[in-house]
Amino acid sequence: MEGHSVSPWVAVAYLIAGVCFILALRGLSSPATSRRGNRYGMLGMGIAVVTTLVTHQIASLPEILVAIAIGGAIGFVIARRIKMTDMPQLVAAFHSLVGLAAVLVAAAAFLNPEAFGILGANGNILPVSRVEMALGVAIGAITFSGSVIAFAKLNGNMSGAPILLPGRHVINLGTLAAILVLTALFAHSGAAGPGENPLFWVIVGLAFAIGFLLIIPIGGADMPVVVSMLNSYSGWAAAAMGFTLHNTAMIVTGALVGSSGAILSYIMCRAMNRSFLSVIAGGFGADAGAASGGEAKEQRPWKRGSAEDAAFLMKEAESVIIIPGYGMAVAQAQHVLREMADQLKKHGVGVKYAIHPVAGRMPGHMNVLLAEANVPYDEVFELEDINGEFAQCDVAFIIGANDVVNPAARTDKTSPIYGMPVFDVEKAKTIFFVKRSMGGQGYAGVDNDVFYMDQTMMLLADAKKMVEDINKALAE
Repeated sequence: MEGHSVSPWVAVAYLIAGVCFILALRGLSSPATSRRGNRYGMLGMGIAVVTTLVTHQIASLPEILVAIAIGGAIGFVIARRIKMTDMPQLVAAFHSLVGLAAVLVAAAAFLNPEAFGILGANGNILPVSRVEMALGVAIGAITFSGSVIAFAKLNGNMSGAPILLPGRHVINLGTLAAILVLTALFAHSGAAGPGENPLFWVIVGLAFAIGFLLIIPIGGADMPVVVSMLNSYSGWAAAAMGFTLHNTAMIVTGALVGSSGAILSYIMCRAMNRSFLSVIAGGFGADAGAASGGEAKEQRPWKRGSAEDAAFLMKEAESVIIIPGYGMAVAQAQHVLREMADQLKKHGVGVKYAIHPVAGRMPGHMNVLLAEANVPYDEVFELEDINGEFAQCDVAFIIGANDVVNPAARTDKTSPIYGMPVFDVEKAKTIFFVKRSMGGQGYAGVDNDVFYMDQTMMLLADAKKMVEDINKALAE
C-alpha cells in the first residue's frame, strides 16, 4: 500500500501507467489494433504493480509475491482451458471477483482502520473515509452479486428468461435510496470507531441484495449490455478500493475502466434502442409476456435445404453476406466459415461479414472469433454500415444467429426484443439459415418469421459440420 505522501517518482510512474491504460483502451477499440492495445495494458499494469510493490508498507514482500504467484497460476490455468464460447461467463465471474475484493478491502478498513491510516485524532474513522468505505463496499457488493447472477444466466444455471418481481422498480429504487441514506448516516455517525457501527453491515447486505435484484429481471437477449454494465461497475469498485488504499494507480485505472464501460454500455443501449437509465434501474427490455417466453406459435410450413443447395447457389451469386451468431461460437465453426468464404472468393463471389453489436453473449464476441480465424478486418462490417446492402444481396448466410435477424424486433410490440435494430435479411434474394433444429428459438425465446419465408432454406445441422459439407461441395 502506498502512503499518504507520494514521492515524485512514484507519481510519475503511476502517470506513465495511466497513459499506457489510455493507449490500451484506444487500441482495443479496433480489432486491427487490439493486440497492441493489450501490450500497452500489460506494460501499464506491470509498471503499476512494480511501483506498488516497491512502496508497500504493511505486508512482507514474500507474502505478496506468494499471493501473486497463486493468483497468476489460477488465472493461467483458466485462460488455457477456457473455451471461447465460455468467455462471457468467465468475464462475469472475473467481474464478481473484483467486486468481492472491494467488499473485503472495505471490510478490512472498517475493522482495522489504523492499518489503513484513516483514524482521526478522536480515535474514530475519518468522515471522508467513511464515505469512501461505504460507497466502495456498496459498489463492490452490487458488482459481486450482479455478476454472480449474470454468470448463472450465461452458464445455463438459471433461465435466460426475465424473472420479474412485482413492483421491482419501486423495490430497486427504494433499496438504492436506502443505501444512500444509510451512507450519509454512517458518515455522520458519532460511533464510527473500528468495527463499531452496525450501519456498515446493513449497507453491505442491502448492496448484495440490490445487485441480485437488478440483474434477475434482465432477459437473455440483453445480456451483452449487462456484461458491459458490470464491467463499468467493477471499474468503479476498483477506484473505490484505490481511495481506501490511498493508491493513485487504482483510482485512475478504476475510473478509466468504469467510464469506458459506461460509455460502451451507452453505445450498446443505443444500438439496441434501449434507455440507458432503464439499464441502471434493471429489468429493461422485459415485460410479463417476455418473462413467460410468449405464446407458442402454430406449426408453419418451411423449406429444408442441403449443403449442396447452399454451395450451388452461393457459387453462382455475386454477393454473399455472412451473419454469425452464438451458434457459430458453440460449434467452433469460425475457421471452416473462413475457408468457405475463401473458396467463394476464388469463384469471384464478393463476401462480407455482418456483425451485430449484441451478437454472442458479450460485446465484441463475434469480432474476436473472426479475428481468431484470420478473417480480414476489411470484410467485417457493423450493422449500420452494411444493413442497406441486403436489398442488393444475392445470399444472406445466417450461421447460429437468431434474435439479431428477427423482424419481430420491428413489428411485434409485445416481443422482448422489440425496438432492437436488426439486420434486414428478409430483403436478400436467398437466405440460408444454419441452426441445429427448428425447435430452438434463440436466447430471447422468440420465434423467427425468417424461418418460414419463401426465399429461406433451413440448413439444420451442427454449424461446423454443415459448413464443412458446403466446403466439400464447393471444392467439387
